[in-house]
Amino acid sequence: RILNIHPGPLPAFGGEGMYGRRVHEAVIAAGAPQSEVTIHLVDGEYDHGRVLGRWPVPVEPGDTPETLEQRVTALEPEVMTRTLIELAEGRLRIDQAS
Repeated sequence: RILNIHPGPLPAFGGEGMYGRRVHEAVIAAGAPQSEVTIHLVDGEYDHGRVLGRWPVPVEPGDTPETLEQRVTALEPEVMTRTLIELAEGRLRIDQAS
């Protein structure tokens, strides 16, 4: 199995072409109150696999795609690590139903 880190809420800000700064631009343009770091299983569709972990990241007044990207990116290692620990400890299973 392959895990992916997505830099925004899924499924709302996912899909083909939605990666990196494009996600942050879309979150801000939509007026969303928060973004998130999302860890999900990779399947045959873009950003479609079951979500295993999420961590909210508030959109602050005056945020730019660059500032939001910095805060989201800074949290990605922690969220991935927490997800991997939960998998290793058996508190989260890849084969569970969605």
